[in-house]
Parts: sequence; structure tokens; C-alpha cells
Amino acid sequence: MSTWARNTARRLLAAELPRRWAHTAGVARRAEHVARVLPAPDRDLLVAAAWLHDIGYAAELADTGLHPLDGARYLRRAGVQDRVCGLVAYHSGAAAVAELTGLAGALREFADNQGRLRDALWYCDMSTGPDGQPTTVQSRLAEIRQRRGPDDPVVRALALNGDERLAAVRRTHRLLRRAF
Repeated sequence: MSTWARNTARRLLAAELPRRWAHTAGVARRAEHVARVLPAPDRDLLVAAAWLHDIGYAAELADTGLHPLDGARYLRRAGVQDRVCGLVAYHSGAAAVAELTGLAGALREFADNQGRLRDALWYCDMSTGPDGQPTTVQSRLAEIRQRRGPDDPVVRALALNGDERLAAVRRTHRLLRRAF
């Protein structure tokens, strides 16, 4: 699954959105490390979801303007298993953005897979900078605020779910500390 995911993300992002591709590759690298502490059945799912989490930014997939939803819908049409579709749909607090943009009902087409796997994906995304470099979650959130501006729904969503994002990062960080 992760090989298909990497190739799909490369096809959709590398040429059109090279910076987004660099971020995606960095998230996937981090996921490969984090996956080692997850149960065996979840390891490939995490890496695949990491490769696929931002494909909804690709012009050919953009429909609603909510990239997690657009990416998840594409994956469902491609026959990808529901857990991966749900991880992509809800990654990094997308539910709050969907609420602010009137797309919460549409996002509920997918299941929100709460737990270690979801936390791990959020951790990987929130601790990888826009160019794929490791960063702290605080730096990542500051970068998002600066790049997008105060009126952007992604920034406004931080007021609704910033604590949830930080909690997911903390839980994954604790899991990693115990394992390594």
C-alpha cells in the first residue's frame, strides 16, 4: 500500500506543488520512524496515509476546497481501504475546518479513526515543516498562522481544535519515548 501511496502522491504533487511534495515526503519519512512503535497491521497504513494526506491540494482533485475531503474522496474512488480514507479525511484537525466552511456533513462520509494511528499521523504532519524538515509543533503552528493569515479557516480552526492537535502530538511523543 505505501508504495502505491508514494507513487500516487508523487504523480499528483511533485511537479504541480513541489513544496507540498517536499512536506509530504518529510511527513512520510517521519511516519516510517513512528510506525516502528505501532502494532504491525497499522505500520503500513500510517506510512500510506502520510504519503496521501495532502493529495487533495492537487488541482485535478480539488472540488470542495477542503483538501482532506477532496483527497479522501479520490482515495475512496480508487478503492483504497476505509481506514486510510478516514485518516486522510480527518488529518490534523480537519473536522474543525469542515465545521467552519460548511463541509462537516460531507466530511462525515468518512469515519474518524480516533486512536494511536490517527494521533501518529497528526504528529507526523504537525512536526514536519513546509519544506519537509523536522520542526516542533509550536513552530509548525506559527508557520501555518503566518503563511495563511488570521482569516483563513485553517487558522481559525486552531481556536477550536488546537488543544486536540497538541494532545495528539503529546500522546505520540510519549509513545515514542517509551519505545526508544
